[in-house]
Amino acid sequence: MTQKLRLDIPLILPDIADASDACVGRLTSALSERAGVEEAHVVAAKGGAPAFLCIHFDPEAVSLNQIRHVAQSTGAAISERYGHVVWPVEGIGHQRRARTVAERLRATAGVIEAEANASGMFRAEFDREQVTEDVLRDTLAKLGVRQVTVREKDRDHALHKPGAKGEKDAHAGHDHGGIFGANSELIFALLCGALLATGFGIEKLVSGAPVWLPTAFYVGAYGFGGFFTLREAIDNVRLKKFEIDTLMLVAAAGAAALGAWAEGALLLFLFSMGHALEHYAMGRAKRAIEALAELAPRTAIVRRSDGGTSEVPVEELKVGDIIVVKPDERVAADGFVVKGTSAINQAPVTGESMPVDKRAVEDAEAARRAPDRIDATSRVFAGTINGSGLIEIEVTRLSSESTLAKVVQMVGEAETQKSPTQRFTDRFEKVFVPAVLALSFSLLFAWVVIDEPFRASFYRAMAVLVAASPCALAIATPSAVLSGVARAARGGVLVKGGAPLELLGSLDAIAFDKTGTLTKGEPRIQQIVPAPGVDKAELMALAVAVEALSDHPLAQAIARDGREHVGEAVLPEASNLKSMTGRGVSALVGEDEVLIGKAEMFGQGGIAPPLSQPMIDAIEQLRQGGYTSMIVRRDQKDMGAIGLMDTPREAAQSTLDRLRALGIHRMIMISGDNQRVADAVAKQVGLDEAWGDLMPEDKVEAIKKLRAKTKVAMVGDGVNDAPAMATATVGIAMGAAGSDVALETADVALMADDLAHLPFAVGLSRHTRGIIRQNVFVSLGVVALLVPATIFGLGIGPAVAMHEGSTLLVVFNALRLLAYRDPVKGDV
Repeated sequence: MTQKLRLDIPLILPDIADASDACVGRLTSALSERAGVEEAHVVAAKGGAPAFLCIHFDPEAVSLNQIRHVAQSTGAAISERYGHVVWPVEGIGHQRRARTVAERLRATAGVIEAEANASGMFRAEFDREQVTEDVLRDTLAKLGVRQVTVREKDRDHALHKPGAKGEKDAHAGHDHGGIFGANSELIFALLCGALLATGFGIEKLVSGAPVWLPTAFYVGAYGFGGFFTLREAIDNVRLKKFEIDTLMLVAAAGAAALGAWAEGALLLFLFSMGHALEHYAMGRAKRAIEALAELAPRTAIVRRSDGGTSEVPVEELKVGDIIVVKPDERVAADGFVVKGTSAINQAPVTGESMPVDKRAVEDAEAARRAPDRIDATSRVFAGTINGSGLIEIEVTRLSSESTLAKVVQMVGEAETQKSPTQRFTDRFEKVFVPAVLALSFSLLFAWVVIDEPFRASFYRAMAVLVAASPCALAIATPSAVLSGVARAARGGVLVKGGAPLELLGSLDAIAFDKTGTLTKGEPRIQQIVPAPGVDKAELMALAVAVEALSDHPLAQAIARDGREHVGEAVLPEASNLKSMTGRGVSALVGEDEVLIGKAEMFGQGGIAPPLSQPMIDAIEQLRQGGYTSMIVRRDQKDMGAIGLMDTPREAAQSTLDRLRALGIHRMIMISGDNQRVADAVAKQVGLDEAWGDLMPEDKVEAIKKLRAKTKVAMVGDGVNDAPAMATATVGIAMGAAGSDVALETADVALMADDLAHLPFAVGLSRHTRGIIRQNVFVSLGVVALLVPATIFGLGIGPAVAMHEGSTLLVVFNALRLLAYRDPVKGDV
């Protein structure tokens, strides 16, 4: 008989947070090959962790302990062998450079995957048996790219403040791409232009000047204009590929060979200036991301045990420290309020437009034991801004593990994830560039067919090389994705890469979980129906005692509100709580088994007897009113029914209206509640479709059914809804600022527990898709225009001017996303 073993992935692979990581696949493959193991696969979690490992094994061939030991030893071996790094780096000025760096690393033995981007993030997976982190750093260094530590970034931000002491030394020891620091490429381009202008002026205006003098200035212009281009071209040749930089050098060299030094220098000047301006424009988007990291203060005031205070760097804060936050100061760490009241502006992290009132927790010890369950009115985040009250906060996370730190890290990592359009353009360029080279080579022999000198054919071929270079196409999508992800993060929406950003804008349907998404997730007891001969206080005392052991929202509501109905009755002692997913719970009170759950669980699945007629009538009455109903039974005796109601969010109806205005035509609520309850809530919020009575696995099937017909997003809390979110085209988590699981499982995370941010996210995504389409159209359109124009006589100068102009146009067009505003609600 087959048995199953569930293991949490973080316990087996501690360094792996994403269940889609290749190492998880290696683990399941290795386990599946073990004797006695029938199957090993990953299942999305139904609560707690983002995913878990499920192993099917034959207990007659291998024991449970052996399977557990094999899984742990296999995971340890994989973790020891395969490494993962995500580094902030400097020295990548533009996206083509980022692509060259990534390909150079992928060509290194032992590197399995590598991605880099113009925002300064590098990600790699590697085999430690073949390569080390030091080798990766050395390889990057040879490319002029250097890893930047968090401390260095913090120091640089501090030194770069206007008037800051030590500003002159801010770049000391740093490699910013040249002898002039971060502006090297721009300065080289300007020197190239100055030498070009001087040489041209001498050639045209000074009649008695030596013939060699203007040529000398042109050669100098070649040196400055081609310096960075030559470095990139050499890297490309080593990788056995030909891209824009190589094509430009070939064209410039060809012009020099023909004696057209001025035109060749003009080509290099415009190309290097375009690179420098592109670097500057992309830097704006990069700084928008870096600004997130600067939100948290550098130091914190810690209250000592003797009552005194001292100022310490945030890196030295420990879990359990008490920090003092004065009025109008930024909060230094994640934690909960232990003293004082204030209103805190959480917009930097969650995007909420209004300050949120905060007060001290009622039970600090309980908050320490379960920091993820702290009420939102007491939870605070690093980087948020205190109002007018002085408060004291107990630290629950280290500075490197705060919500803000995770957001900054995930935004950086998101920039290394390619969108569908970017993957298409990469594939297109691999075919297009060789085709351009072939066309240019064939044009070299045009003099054989038409009556013209070889010089004219050679010049035409070089002009076609310039005109057809896919420079703008290479930057069209990455610049838009970078700007879109940065703008979303500033608005309290975390988008994990280009793919979710594009897919979110292509949605036709959205499925919403009910509890905690369309409703507040705080059900209240509305009706209590004791069974004949049962006292209401006795019923509620029993229910409160059992449900106090559970962390389910309905259980918490009964435990909280039920105490008001207990009166003088003594709460019995309950123990041995067992959860029956999607149905209810059981526990022991004395020697008696107590069951609390849906009416459907009684009389089937080994639970007998069926409900008594009075309880059947009570359940029918409650459901007619739209209440979520629970039956309480003790030792085969029905004790009564409890009706709860979850109130809709105030923003639910307006949010749905805004989504319809954005073109989302189908919106469905999926719920585990009774169909009548689901219909009642759907009617209140303005939904036409509601699917009730769904178990977690039924929600997955519902999403599969929808996805077969259209692109659909699933909006939930990121924990119980993880399987359905993973199945949807895009998974969207609510209230992710307070949930590590939601941050890890969702494609898109709404940091605030505010449904109103969803239309902003969808609108931004649709605007981003529009920008990407515009950029691709402009990029390909300019190439389509210039190639025939150069074949029929357009010179290199006009061609490169239009070519570089289109590159800058698509970059600055993408930067418009940084200023995106919600067209309905305004800025977010």
